[in-house]
Amino acid sequence: MIMSLGPYASFIVTSYAAAAIVIVILIGWIVLDYRNQTQRLRELDRSGVTRRSGRSAMDAS
Repeated sequence: MIMSLGPYASFIVTSYAAAAIVIVILIGWIVLDYRNQTQRLRELDRSGVTRRSGRSAMDAS
């Protein structure tokens, strides 16, 4: 099924391609940041740093 986009076909195709590229870049950025953050958390865990959110209300007092 071939669709005719008229005189603005190049603009439409370029816009969709640019949007797709931006989405792929954002997904890649999120994946890399997730890996970086989990690695940093592992390093902190290995060094003995604990999370404050892991304590109960009774431990805080």
